[in-house]
Amino acid sequence: MLSVRDLTRHFTLPREGLTAPPRHVYALNGVSFDLAAGRSLGIVGESGCGKSTLARIVMALDKPTAGRVELLGEDIAGLDARQLRARRRHFQMVFQDPYGSLDPRQQVGRIVGEPLDVLEPTSKAERRQRIAEALASVGLRPTDADKYPHEFSGGQRQRIAIARALITRPSLIVADEPVSALDVSVQAQVLNLLQELQDRFGVAYLFISHDLAVVEYVCDEVAVMYLGRIVEQGPTGRVLSRPYHPYTQALLDAVPRAAADARPRKVLQGNVGSQIKVATGCPFADRCPRVEGRCHDSVPPLRVVEEGHLAACHLA
Repeated sequence: MLSVRDLTRHFTLPREGLTAPPRHVYALNGVSFDLAAGRSLGIVGESGCGKSTLARIVMALDKPTAGRVELLGEDIAGLDARQLRARRRHFQMVFQDPYGSLDPRQQVGRIVGEPLDVLEPTSKAERRQRIAEALASVGLRPTDADKYPHEFSGGQRQRIAIARALITRPSLIVADEPVSALDVSVQAQVLNLLQELQDRFGVAYLFISHDLAVVEYVCDEVAVMYLGRIVEQGPTGRVLSRPYHPYTQALLDAVPRAAADARPRKVLQGNVGSQIKVATGCPFADRCPRVEGRCHDSVPPLRVVEEGHLAACHLA
C-alpha cells in the first residue's frame, strides 16, 4: 500500500560568508521500505535521525530532494495541489502533542468533522452521523461533540485526534510519537485503542517513536534509523530479541531495567556524526564498539541477514 524508494531530503543552510559554498543538512539518505495494508511499521531512533522528516514527506507536508513515495501505486510527490487534496482522504496523521494539535477555540464536532468539510463534503445529517460514529469508535460519546478541548484530559484529547484521522476512513495513518506526551497508564489505553481500530477497519500505521516498548507492543515490523539511514529492519520480535546492528543493540541497552537485572550494558562512546557532511564509510563507525578499518572506507548496504531481516553492517 505504501512504498518508499531511495528517499533523500537535504536542507540548505545559510552561507557562512559571501564566497563560502552552500552547506546542507542531509536529513534523509536513501530510505526505502514497504508497508502492506492493515500492517504496522515502527520507525525508531534517537532524536535527529530523520524520523519526523520522513513522516512529513510521507504525509506530503514536505517534498523530497530525490526518491519516491507511492501510496496505492501513485507517486504523491508528483501530484499538484488539487490532485493531492483529493488523495488526502486516504492518508491522515496523528500528531505528538494532544494539547497543541487541537484548536482550543473550536468545538470537538468541528475539529473531528473538518476533514469531511475539506475533503469529502456531505449533508449536515450525514456529517453529524459520521462525527458521532468517529467519536464512538474511540470510546467517546456523541454528546462530546459539543464540548471544547480544554474539557478533556490528555488521553481523551488524543482520542479526539485519532477520531479526526479516522473520519475519512483512510488506508494509512502516520502517527508521530502519538503517546509520548501522555502518562504511562493513558499510553496503554491509547495503544490498545489503536490496535482495536486496526483490527476493525484494517488501517495501516506508520508509527514514529523513540520508545522501543511501545513499538514492540504495536508494530508488526520495525525499522531502526541512524543519521538519515535505515540500519536495521525486520519483524519486531526478531529485531528486538536478536539485533544484528551495533546501534540497535545500543538502543536496547539504553532501555531502563530493574535493579536485579545484572546483564552488562554497552555504553556508546564518542559523539553523533555530523549531518552536514555525508560519511564516506559507515555513519555509525565513530561510535561503534566493533569498528574495523573497512567501516571507515565504505558504506555498508542494507542487506538480508536472515529471511525478512535486514541490517546495514559489514559484520552482520
